[in-house]
This record gives sequence, structure tokens and C-alpha cells, in this order.
Amino acid sequence: MIECIVENEKDAIAAEKLGASRLELVSAIQLGGLTPSFGTIKRTVEAVQIPVQIMVRPHNYGFIYNTHDKEAMKEDIALLYDMGHYRIVIGVLDQNKKIETNFLDDIFKEFPDLDVTFHRAFDEVEDQIEAYRTLVSYRNNIKRVLTSGGANSCMAGIESLRKLVQLQRKLNGPGILPGSGVKLENIKELHEAVQADEYHFGSGVRKYQSYEEGFDKEVVGVIKHLLSD
Repeated sequence: MIECIVENEKDAIAAEKLGASRLELVSAIQLGGLTPSFGTIKRTVEAVQIPVQIMVRPHNYGFIYNTHDKEAMKEDIALLYDMGHYRIVIGVLDQNKKIETNFLDDIFKEFPDLDVTFHRAFDEVEDQIEAYRTLVSYRNNIKRVLTSGGANSCMAGIESLRKLVQLQRKLNGPGILPGSGVKLENIKELHEAVQADEYHFGSGVRKYQSYEEGFDKEVVGVIKHLLSD
């Protein structure tokens, strides 16, 4: 299956029509994706039938958050929860660049129905195998981990991704969702090596590989065909 990044309802409708299985809704993609406005969230979720994971990220200054950041994130989650939206994308590290388990404990206790994608904060941890094992203990809520294998792109992190997918299957843990630089030119090689169940696409499925352009229908079709073989 394929997950596509979208920034608004127009993007979402187009991605669904082309056969995306799930969407990640963000704002400010040029900053790596931040929390969208609640008007955008409401309109986008109501516009499509497929699942929409909503980014909860207050700024792009890193993934080690202070108390004010964490409280703001909890407020955003509470508002989403009240709207009936339980699907979020989030990632929090502690000062040692390990998974911030205290924060996860807090939000899952308060919001037990959350369906979470742990985002690429995972790529900044010191030890991805250790970090993944930590996330396995939250598998009732953390359903997938978006990662490039700790590298700048999935192709650069291909060996790490392969090992993570193997560990996922061994531990029956959150799904490994390869993302960053995934496109038509490399998806066949990436999938043959990694064998993930799903992949995360951004500019790689856009015309001219630009977020300023719409989705490339032909490219999406070929990618879906390659992944179905």
C-alpha cells in the first residue's frame, strides 16, 4: 500500500482518486511538516474515505520538546480527539536522543484510542534497534514507524530498513514505513531489498517532483503496479 503526503482537501481528494491507501496531512511541508490548521483538518478528513494521519508537530527546531511544547501538543491531540480524529503522526525524543517514553505514557493514558505513526524523529535516535524495541511496547497505539533507516534517504538507509522490517516481523511490532526520497526511479530496488508492507511518498509522486504541482497519475499508477507484483 502507499501513503501520500497532502496539505489540503484538494490534495487529499486527488490522492484518493489515484489509489492512495492512506494520507498524512501536514502544513509547511518545506519545514518537514507541521500541525495543520483545524479548518484544514476538518475539511480534509470530511472530503475522503481513506484514513488520514494528522501531523502533531509544533515547530521544526528538533524533536526534543520543552514542557510548553508538550502541553501544546497535548492540547492539539485533545482537540482532535474531541473532533473524533484519533489518527496522528508524532515523534518525541528525550535529551539523550532516546524515545521519550514519559510523554507517550501520558498521551496513551489520556487518549487510549490513538492510532499513531511515529515519525522521522526515529531517524535521529542513537540506536534504531533499541528504539524500535521500545516502540514495540506501545504497539496497541503506535501502528507504524516512518523512517529512512537513519539516513538522509531510504536508498542510503536501505540495509537498516531491511533489518528493521525483519525485526518488525520477528516481534510483530509496529509496521516499518519507509519514507524520504521514495520515487518511481528507486521503488523497485527499494522494495526488493526491504520488503516493507507499505511505503510513504511525498514529492516523488508529484509532477516534476514538486509539492507545488499536482499528483502524477502515470507515476502513481506504475508504482502501484510495481508494488502489486
